[in-house]
Amino acid sequence: MTDTIFALSSGAPPAAIAVVRISGPLAGDALRALAGRSLPPRRAVAATLRDQAGAVLDRVLALWLPGPTTATGEDTAELHCHGGRAVVRAVEQALSALPGLRPAQPGEFTRRAFANGRIDLSEAEGLADLLSAETELQRQSALAMAGGDFSREVAGWRERLLMLSAAVEAVLDFGDEDDVSDLPADFTARLAGLEQELAAWLARPRAEALREGYRVVLAGPPNAGKSTLFNALVESDAAITAPVAGTTRDVLTHPVALGGVPFRFSDTAGLRDEAGDAIEAIGVERARSALAQADLVLWLGAEGEGPDSAWEIEAQADRKDHPVKTAPRHRVSAVTGEGMDALRTDLIAHARAALPRPGEAALNARQHRLLDEARAALAAADGLNDALLVAESLRLARVAFDALLGRTTTEDMLDALFGRFCIGK
Repeated sequence: MTDTIFALSSGAPPAAIAVVRISGPLAGDALRALAGRSLPPRRAVAATLRDQAGAVLDRVLALWLPGPTTATGEDTAELHCHGGRAVVRAVEQALSALPGLRPAQPGEFTRRAFANGRIDLSEAEGLADLLSAETELQRQSALAMAGGDFSREVAGWRERLLMLSAAVEAVLDFGDEDDVSDLPADFTARLAGLEQELAAWLARPRAEALREGYRVVLAGPPNAGKSTLFNALVESDAAITAPVAGTTRDVLTHPVALGGVPFRFSDTAGLRDEAGDAIEAIGVERARSALAQADLVLWLGAEGEGPDSAWEIEAQADRKDHPVKTAPRHRVSAVTGEGMDALRTDLIAHARAALPRPGEAALNARQHRLLDEARAALAAADGLNDALLVAESLRLARVAFDALLGRTTTEDMLDALFGRFCIGK
């Protein structure tokens, strides 16, 4: 990474201020070329930027941040310009004209931070989630991961694993029979304790559920009030409502945040044995598939005929002829609002219990897989009598820990991760 890169790192213009970031070995030279002088380190200084022809580009606040104690680990400069499109374009053109500088690729600043040891892979994944967070719960969980909560746990586990490995290596080097009976008396308890801690992390709610939202599917027969209730929950006329059976033909999904909790509500075609036509039949089949994938089903059909664990909802309570249920979880009218606040409150509480707790780091699929590999290796070591085999199992667990932190990884995986970032990050 010998190139010096630059990019707009703030929001798209027009804006009050536009921050152009420069990172790499020529960052200081670029700053001197545009500002016409050297700037003191780590101080915001007013400067007039000029292009190579001497024309004024803008009056800015400039920061000179020498590495390695910077966000990227490299020499860095920031230009806090006026946020007009023409200003940003002029500054970028002036930077492009300087030898050795080029525009940054998506996520390249963060990738350099990872390559230079400023952040590890788990923190980078947390940062990617933080940038895409749309709800308060997503923000708090991503912030915990980006702040290194999980990385510190892994580092602690790795240190304890190294101590266990050292005990095994001592047996292999100095023991007469290379038998596990020569290991310290507390070795098995320490090994089991580490395995239990990993198992507890694996049992936590996953990051995917938090990122995608808690999936709530509204289901029932035609004309049961699903679409009207769906519109009330998402606070939008997203679904067409009409007193005609089979109006909803497909699964309609809408993400929404309730009380800071991400939800993904789905309205489905009315369930009945004989559909009106081939299109409705496809909709019914898709509805059944959505039910199988739901975290929670709100059942608006006949009492007791919904899926297991579904909530019985007595809908259309404003109508005198609405179907009455003996023990509904909620009795609601999406038209008058009766019972809607109680339903929303119940949904929020139920989803919070199933999603990661506020501020709690949550594992994504890659992290969950590697942590499970480490746990399995520790479990295998606990059942072995040969010290050499125990040592190998502990080595496999250590490899998984290293992969969690990015000490061993592949370029393809890094490309996919940092491709999620915007250009200025």
